Amino acid sequence: MNKRTLLKSTLALAIAASAGAVLAQDKPIKIGATAGPHSQILEQVKKVAERDGLKIQIVEFTDYIQPNAALSTGDLDANSYQHKPFLDQQVKDRGYKIVSVGYTVNFPIGIYSKKVKSLKDLKEGARFGLPNDPTNGGRVLLVLQDQGLIKLNPKAGLKATPIDVVENPKKLKFVELEAAQLPRSLDDLDAAGVNTNYAIPAGLHPGKDAIAQENAKSPYVNLIAVRDQDKDKPWVAKLVKAYQSEEVRKYVQTEFKGAVIPGF
Repeated sequence: MNKRTLLKSTLALAIAASAGAVLAQDKPIKIGATAGPHSQILEQVKKVAERDGLKIQIVEFTDYIQPNAALSTGDLDANSYQHKPFLDQQVKDRGYKIVSVGYTVNFPIGIYSKKVKSLKDLKEGARFGLPNDPTNGGRVLLVLQDQGLIKLNPKAGLKATPIDVVENPKKLKFVELEAAQLPRSLDDLDAAGVNTNYAIPAGLHPGKDAIAQENAKSPYVNLIAVRDQDKDKPWVAKLVKAYQSEEVRKYVQTEFKGAVIPGF
């Protein structure tokens, strides 16, 4: 092979590589989110991101476990649905190499009931529903403690479980269920703690229907997660910028009217 032929071959390979890079950038990034508010907000993020040259494909899930599993295996490029205590627990339990790259919104968890108008009206032995994952179950127990219904072992921290309840004057019976099932189980329970992203699709409005609610200034602000190997890629910065834009902030404040609070 002479020098001219070698030069042409090298140039052709460089052009092919460059074209491949462009094609890779044109491919939408896949972002996982639970159905409801998280997906709704991402639809607005998608519009903002596209103006900055970032294409997004939203993949909806109906539970809290699969979005991290899919991200870890590379079926997703990012997800937006969880808070840091939940992510930290998943990383600890499953060994995921997943990191947070930016904050999104806060969904103050609420307590709902079809049988009582106030927590004070709960009878002795009432059946109380809790999310069965450690972080969200702990959130609800902390709300109950703040409301004076129970007392928790102070060593339990944010991951309290029913085992950590040291005082329970009403002898509440805790029923642990998958978070997504709790809104549908209110007919069979006396009350339950329900995550806002599941409450809203079920027709429950935190500001109107919750008989108690978590303080908005909590450690449970949600986040965007990516694989550790991707955290410094240009598209990640574009995604965070789009989510934390003033346009998305205004959408959240208008659409959800305090049920969802911008956390950025």
